[in-house]
Amino acid sequence: MITGLIKRMSFGLLAVLAGCTTNTLPAPEEPLFQAPANFPQTTYRFDNNALTKEGIELGRMLFYDGRLSRDGTISCAECHNQAYAFTHHGHDLSHGIDNRLGTRNSLPLQNLAWSKAFLWDGGVFDLDMFPIVPIENHVEMDETLPNVLEKVRKEPTYTAQFKKAYGSEEVTTARFLQALSQFMLTMVSGNSRYDKYIRREVGGALTANELAGLSLFKSKGCVNCHAGELFTDQSYRNNGLSLAFGQDAGRAIITEKAEDKYTFKVPSLRNVEHTGPYMHDGRFRTLEAVLKHYAGGVEATPNLDPLLKQNSRLGIALTDDEQAKLIDFLKTLTDKAFLTNPKFTPK
Repeated sequence: MITGLIKRMSFGLLAVLAGCTTNTLPAPEEPLFQAPANFPQTTYRFDNNALTKEGIELGRMLFYDGRLSRDGTISCAECHNQAYAFTHHGHDLSHGIDNRLGTRNSLPLQNLAWSKAFLWDGGVFDLDMFPIVPIENHVEMDETLPNVLEKVRKEPTYTAQFKKAYGSEEVTTARFLQALSQFMLTMVSGNSRYDKYIRREVGGALTANELAGLSLFKSKGCVNCHAGELFTDQSYRNNGLSLAFGQDAGRAIITEKAEDKYTFKVPSLRNVEHTGPYMHDGRFRTLEAVLKHYAGGVEATPNLDPLLKQNSRLGIALTDDEQAKLIDFLKTLTDKAFLTNPKFTPK
């Protein structure tokens, strides 16, 4: 009887312990960075800037802080609004400090771990250096990096977060820039209906018109420039925009090569439904206007991309119906989870 009692007590104790173990096990943490299964290899050097929760949080704080500008009014988020894939929605040319007008449209911030260069002309080759450009540009933030670092050093909330992220309160240029990179690297957009369709996941059904648009996207050659799962080959091309609207030299400003004149980085089409207005100068307000340009508005400007001058015609032959179907497909690239992810909002 005593032996049986001991056995029952042992089984009871094991059950309690098992229950405690089940109830107290922490939930598995979500990865700080996860590449979508259908994406290529990243190009960012993560070995030089390992992501941490504390570093990402510090970058998030900095991204939404107007103190990065001269008068405290302009944060990174001013020109990069999450709801519009981190673009300056509705502005053909971005507006900065003192309502000064920039010279180009704001590119979206998404999938930066795969980017080889930044800005419309590719003038920055390292994400860690990218924030310096808007901070010190006189029409954007009109500040200097040393001044920004001094402001940050005077704020106890920041010094505490630097200590959490880096082990000490020291605010250095490298720590400041890499923290911003850590936050921006988490801006991964790869969960659109198109992605679910490609990965054969629930919610990935495409309509007949959307599938027809995908077929046209390939057959009409759009895929040649907006290539792969990133929907950009990251090259610089001249797509025949009228120079009467403006004569920005584009990539040639950086390279000083005649063959680069009027060429600009091919933007990703991910979330394109929400990133208007379009082109480097925001001249087109709608996707309909963009496709009308390719169908009948391409001009034979110097360095026009050869893909837009074939079979003795300029542009891409597209009927109104084909244009509508292409737009239907482009809207499947909208990643609603990315546009509303609370991890990207100001805390």
